[in-house]
Amino acid sequence: MKFSTTYTLSEIASILGCDFVGAPDFPVTGMNEIHVVTPGDIVFVDHPKYYDKALNSAATIILINKKVDCPEGKALLISDDPFRDFNVLTKKFRPFIAFAKANQPAYKIGKNSIVQPNAFIANGVEIGDNCVIHSNVSINNDCIIGDNVIIHSGTVIGTDAFYYKRRPDGYDKLLSNGRVVIEDNVEIGALCTIDRGVSGDTTIGYGSKIDNQVQIGHDTVLGKHVLIASQVGISGCVVIEDDAKLWGQAGVRSDVTIGKGAEVFAQSGISKDVPSGSSVFGSPAGNSKEKFKELAAVRMLPNFMKNNK
Repeated sequence: MKFSTTYTLSEIASILGCDFVGAPDFPVTGMNEIHVVTPGDIVFVDHPKYYDKALNSAATIILINKKVDCPEGKALLISDDPFRDFNVLTKKFRPFIAFAKANQPAYKIGKNSIVQPNAFIANGVEIGDNCVIHSNVSINNDCIIGDNVIIHSGTVIGTDAFYYKRRPDGYDKLLSNGRVVIEDNVEIGALCTIDRGVSGDTTIGYGSKIDNQVQIGHDTVLGKHVLIASQVGISGCVVIEDDAKLWGQAGVRSDVTIGKGAEVFAQSGISKDVPSGSSVFGSPAGNSKEKFKELAAVRMLPNFMKNNK
């Protein structure tokens, strides 16, 4: 998320009531998760395991729970609870805003687009030209829908990220301030859920087609002409490159990349990157030809055991 104006390090520290390391007028232009940060962004880190990754990221302001050596050209915000304070900033700069009254529309709908009865369109939503939004679709705050998009009944666009921190008394939620961006010529089936980014965008690329009952997690990026069959579950921060195919009930863990033109067979479990142009099957998934050979060998085991008694 980029702020509407540039703030200084001392202004952000004042909002959080925390100490800082760096010039008081050090510029702060936004806040993001580590995989999408750019210079001027705040990134938070609250575990020593990830200190180096955060300090060496593209972010120039690190919200951290320990005073450490500050890299040249960067600044620190010293907090006893960076997770909490990241939420403080989200509430400050992108608070949840309830739906506007009917006589105060706060969204945009393009030419020749059709919105069927009982669809819900929230604040800041933009829908392009020649779209069809079927009944009982929910499109939540700030989501962007391109041209020639079809969204079928019961689908929810822009649900919160599934992102929590364990506390002594339960789970604390990291607030989502990102968006869902759906590019042109996309079709999304019925009863799908697409989570908004935590701080960036969840993106459905040009010409992609998504079947019914598909879950797509926060900050995931689909390329162009991706095909996803029913009941696929995709975690957060996944990259699926152009022309990839995922068949029914496949599951994808977070932080993996499925390469261009790759094919994931039905009911496969993806736990690591899938090379471009490859086909995989099984759980954990592997080369599909090798996996089918393994299944054939397993089917031969009863006869092998019988003949070797």
